[in-house]
Amino acid sequence: MNKIKIIALVAIFLTVACRAMGQSDKWSATRGGDVYERYIQKYYPLAVEQMERHNIPASITLAQGLLESAAGNSTLARKANNHFGIKADKSWNGPKKWRKGSKYRSYDSVRDSYEDHSMFLVGRSRYAFLFKLKRNDYKGWAKGLRKAGYAEDRAYPQKLISMIERYQLYKFDNYSSKKEAPVLQVNGSAYAGRHTIYRANGLLYIVAKGGDTFRSLSKEVGVSRRKLIKYNDLYKEYVIKDGDIIYLEKKNNKAEKQYKFHTTGAGESLYSISQKYGIKLKKLLKKNPQFKSYATLKVGDILRLR
Repeated sequence: MNKIKIIALVAIFLTVACRAMGQSDKWSATRGGDVYERYIQKYYPLAVEQMERHNIPASITLAQGLLESAAGNSTLARKANNHFGIKADKSWNGPKKWRKGSKYRSYDSVRDSYEDHSMFLVGRSRYAFLFKLKRNDYKGWAKGLRKAGYAEDRAYPQKLISMIERYQLYKFDNYSSKKEAPVLQVNGSAYAGRHTIYRANGLLYIVAKGGDTFRSLSKEVGVSRRKLIKYNDLYKEYVIKDGDIIYLEKKNNKAEKQYKFHTTGAGESLYSISQKYGIKLKKLLKKNPQFKSYATLKVGDILRLR
């Protein structure tokens, strides 16, 4: 009788355990997976930019960012733009963020975090041997980072490799910022979406297509409808048109260094120019007080962008 009870209890336990595992797998393949996919879609341009500047595989940078920042959801990532958990040692003169008794580097933007991560590797001799590897040798880089003392976790290389292979991040190692993003297969379907994500003035943006709405774009890119409207100096009743530039991040206060002035062409307005260069409309108007309205400009008008 006791044996029968034990067998019954074991059976019940296994059934509950299997159900729990099934629910866990379902969560990681849907909600959890979406978080990682959104991170990849949003930040792959930064990883590619670092690869082209410093010859660090984009797959490695993305995998480390995903792992160290919990796909952008860690406290350091949210409050300090620190996506790689780099501590504020004596060599760091910038702002700091305290976390669990330790000081970490704080950045003005995620882009600054990505650049500092690259310089952290480039500037330390113990990582020098990694730069002799082929750019697509992500396995060599993953194992080499552990060997050089980047992480104490013995499983760190395998975690990076698993992340890279699960999300096919290795495709970015053969990618150029001048090409369209590669389509990645995640959970059996392409997640690259209806739109290609581009970058201007350090900001991510898409070019709208016919039928787009703030709601549909919000669902696709993982940015709230309210933020899309605010980031693009628009209003909630605005009807998105084919060809509209839609930024996925806050626009900047000025254009990039190489763009100091703009000479207007036919049909251009302060708003269209602000979108072209990724400048907040109010900031553009402030730099050009001679224009008292957002009306269409005259051909040949010269606007200050910085």
